[in-house]
Amino acid sequence: MQYIDDAEFQIAIDLDNGARISSITWRDLQFTVPYRGGPLDYGWYAMGPWAGRIRDGIMFDADGEEIQLPTNVMPPHAIHGFGFTSSWQEIGPGRSLLHLPKPYGGATFEQTIEVLDDAVRWSLEYDPGDCTLPAWFGMHPWFARDLDRGGSAEIEFKAAKMLKRDDEGMPTGEFVAPSSGTWDDAFTEIQGVPAVIWEDAARIDVESDAPWWVVYNEDSDGVCIEPQTAPPDAQNLGISGEHYIEALFVFSEA
Repeated sequence: MQYIDDAEFQIAIDLDNGARISSITWRDLQFTVPYRGGPLDYGWYAMGPWAGRIRDGIMFDADGEEIQLPTNVMPPHAIHGFGFTSSWQEIGPGRSLLHLPKPYGGATFEQTIEVLDDAVRWSLEYDPGDCTLPAWFGMHPWFARDLDRGGSAEIEFKAAKMLKRDDEGMPTGEFVAPSSGTWDDAFTEIQGVPAVIWEDAARIDVESDAPWWVVYNEDSDGVCIEPQTAPPDAQNLGISGEHYIEALFVFSEA
């Protein structure tokens, strides 16, 4: 475990379970969803070397050879990469490193988490080494729907474009106008700064230059705003992602 105790923040990072933030408190309020029986739906974790689902777990290398990725977490698709189920190596305060397994052998994934005044800066960097497979990644924070006080979490989010999903929940590559109501969707060209608001308690603004975002609010215990370098199933959509992403989670009273 890594611990950060800085002013009004107390953060626990579980290196053996995806180097995820398993607990983050600010002014004595707990903002993470606790463990609920599986690796997908708790804490704040890094997704990589791919974010979201890959249809049937099929990827292609630089020579066009088909590569089968693991689909055991949410069959029949591969989901969220290897990072969130792996043990990471501590390389400094708030810093950790993952040597990725095959078929990404030789590539590494590095995470840095630090406190800056009333904000948490979270960065991820991918080094492909000799690996020729595409990589895109992002952050998957599970914000607790309810805190010890105040109202339930509400998402403040606007974007110009949303990817249409098919019957399996996979993006089709077609853009549509963003819908209202519940989301488990990928967006681009965001407008303003996304935020989670607990009325009369707290607010977290998520500041990032990420070109893609996934928003999920269909869970009774938590909501997710996920900055990503590319959308789910990016390779099959012909979209590539950068190898670095950074987000600033700014905490304030609401």
